[in-house]
Amino acid sequence: MEPYLRVLTMTLSLIFYLLSSAASPSPFPSPSPSSAPSDFIKRSCGSTRYPTLCVQSLSAYAPAIHDNPKHLAQAALAVSIKHARSAHAFVTRLSRAKGVRSREAGAVRDCVENMSDTVDQLTSSYRELGHAGLPESAEFPWHISNVQTWVSAALTDESTCMDGFAGSPVEGRLRNSVRARIENAMQVTSNALALVNHVAPKDMQP
Repeated sequence: MEPYLRVLTMTLSLIFYLLSSAASPSPFPSPSPSSAPSDFIKRSCGSTRYPTLCVQSLSAYAPAIHDNPKHLAQAALAVSIKHARSAHAFVTRLSRAKGVRSREAGAVRDCVENMSDTVDQLTSSYRELGHAGLPESAEFPWHISNVQTWVSAALTDESTCMDGFAGSPVEGRLRNSVRARIENAMQVTSNALALVNHVAPKDMQP
């Protein structure tokens, strides 16, 4: 098989695997404790803001990622979608729950909107990276620029949700429950952005 066809086949296989998983409410199962991270994942995660979480969240998918930076970034985005969806589902259920006081409801509603936007932006980013083609292609930088913009916007929305609960009148236990889920989503999104930046041409890297 020609090198180009081999790369294309691997890429399409990974995209099919990730998309078929991401279509469910939980795109990925929890990483298996027996899954050993590859050296490539360890090295790549070393430059992220949350390296331990990065390795833990991606190690189970080492066979699909292999040593391909683009595959790694795609997997990281798919994991981010999973966590963002989970956080969005939690605050959505909370917004519909009885007993939530009116002064708490506003912050929750705003967070629902922020996390909905986050899911949309991450999903668009994942699809865009899948359409980027090979790094040598002329359109690759344009696709990567879009991905960087949307993942950054997702981080901003997550941060806005967090800020809405900082110093708010929301009761402590409720506030902490929301913030814990949003913070986890922010961390995997931050890691995903770092791994996307690694795929970008050198003149586009931060």
